[in-house]
This record gives sequence, structure tokens and C-alpha cells, in this order.
Amino acid sequence: MAYENETLGALLSDPRIAPIAAEAIRNRDLKEEPLWDKTLTQIRTEHFFTSDIGRGMVRLYQAAETGAWYYPLYTEKECAQEPARKGTNIVWFPSDDPKASERPFIFLVPGGGFVNVWNLTEGWPIAEQFNRWGYHVFILTYQVDGAEKLLEKNMEDFSRALGFIRENEARFHVKGDRYITCGFSAGGYLVCLWNTKLGYAAYGFPKPQAVFPVYPVTSLKERIRYGSADLASAIRLYGCSLEEAARTSYEIPEHAEGFPPCAIFLAAGDELVNPENSRLLAAALDRLHIPCMMEIGASGGHGFADGSGMCMAGWTKRAVSWYEAMALS
Repeated sequence: MAYENETLGALLSDPRIAPIAAEAIRNRDLKEEPLWDKTLTQIRTEHFFTSDIGRGMVRLYQAAETGAWYYPLYTEKECAQEPARKGTNIVWFPSDDPKASERPFIFLVPGGGFVNVWNLTEGWPIAEQFNRWGYHVFILTYQVDGAEKLLEKNMEDFSRALGFIRENEARFHVKGDRYITCGFSAGGYLVCLWNTKLGYAAYGFPKPQAVFPVYPVTSLKERIRYGSADLASAIRLYGCSLEEAARTSYEIPEHAEGFPPCAIFLAAGDELVNPENSRLLAAALDRLHIPCMMEIGASGGHGFADGSGMCMAGWTKRAVSWYEAMALS
């Protein structure tokens, strides 16, 4: 497997990827962590990372070598006005498949609990797989700093990124209004939120062709039920208490009428995001007669990313195969 005997530090120090290296896991200085000096083999065995980081790095280097791959979403002036915007960007991974330009592009949103963005495991390796299946991919590194209404800022990040893609569709060989969203955990919540009245319609974008939430958060009521209702955290994300937010579009299963077809992937043993989040969304979509497929792995927990080495391996292929079969039906 690619780069298995290379250390993470050596891979991220490659000058080709200097603009994005610090965002491998946003808001974590990996140089100060044991991971930095571990080989990919050691990271997999000692830290239980399942994602194929090596293949993701290979693909990232290839993208960087083209010279047109990394796009900041805010100007220096805009970042000076709101420092949390600094580093917000999209990375473009085009597929070699000549038919990719005829398909929707995939807008990929890694997770990270709204404090990090895990490009290392849920961004670059996942995009590499979707490239193999014939899809162009844009990976979003979104804002995770700020003291209030962070999710509104994240919807602005979506709008800024998708607007940039639409304005440059000839450069990227895509149809700017035809896209599939895919997000993990917190990113899964964001791609779901984009389908409510707080998302695409509010910003003048068309509905995605499909959405692939992976072990997503969807329900604030689930958090309230289990006592996760810290006021400061809620104000940071929603600008109000969790109870107030749960009476609005932030409670996604109760505001899912704007959803496109949806394929959900999770593992039964998820210890961080209760699988009930996915079940509630699937049930809501079923009531609304919106096509939905849900795959629950028998083993594995949160953060399985591409599912390498476990029962969820190959879920990216199953996701696009489901979409393509549905689109033809």
C-alpha cells in the first residue's frame, strides 16, 4: 500500500502540498503530536485509523502537481474582518474518467465535531475513491472557530464554495448546478442542514442530486434526551439554547421536506453519534416519500471513514451505484 513505511510528518512536509498541509486535521498541530513521527502502518495499528491515508496522499500530490487544485474561499480583507474565515478553502480532485464531466460532482465535507476538519481521513482518501468511480470531487475545509452562530457561517461557506464552482464550471469541467453532497459526522449534519430552509434555497442554489450522510448527527432532541445540552456550546453553534434550536430547522428529521434522495451509512457500534440519528432521518424521509437507503454495518464504530479493513469497506462504490440506479429508474 502507498507510503505505508513513511511517517505522517514526512508526507505532510512535502512542499507540493504546503497550502493545505496544516489543514490535514484543522485546528490540530500534528507536529506536536505522536502521530507526526509514526509511519502510516503504525498509525493504522496503534491508533486504529481505518482510512487509506496513503492513497489519499498519493492523490493529493497528483492534484497539487497540476498547479490548479487549492482555492481559498475568502479574500485577505474578508479574513481580516472575520479571522475564523482564514484557511477556509476547497481542494479539487478531478477524475480521470472521461465521462466524469457528464455526472454530478461530489461536494465532500469531512467531520470533526465542529472543532476540527479531518481531511486526512475523511477528505483526501474518500475523494480518491470517488475519483476512481468516475466523479470529480471538491473537498471543503470549513470554519470551526467563532463564538456564535457557527452553523450559519458554515452555510455561508457552502454557498461561497458552490458559487465559486458554478462561476468556474468550464475550468473544472463540471455542470455547476449538478452536485451530490457527502459529509461525515459533523459534516454529515452540515450536508443535511443544507437541505433545509437554512440551506440551498436560502442561498439561491438548486437542490443537490443526492446526499450521502455518513454516521451523521441529525437530531438535537437526541442530544437533549441524553443530557448534552451545554448552553455555551449551543450558542456557539446555533446562537440560542439547544432546546430553542430543536424547535427550528436545526432539528433535521422534522424539517426534511427539501431533501434530495439520500443514502446513509453508519455502523451499529457507533459510540459517539447514536445510530438513532440516522434512523430518525430515514424514517422522516420515508414518510415524505423521498428515496432513502440506509446501510448499517454490523461492526465498527464512529469514524470508519472509507471503511478499510471492516464491513463498511466499499461503501463509496455502493453509494454511487445506488445513485446511478435510482437516477436511471
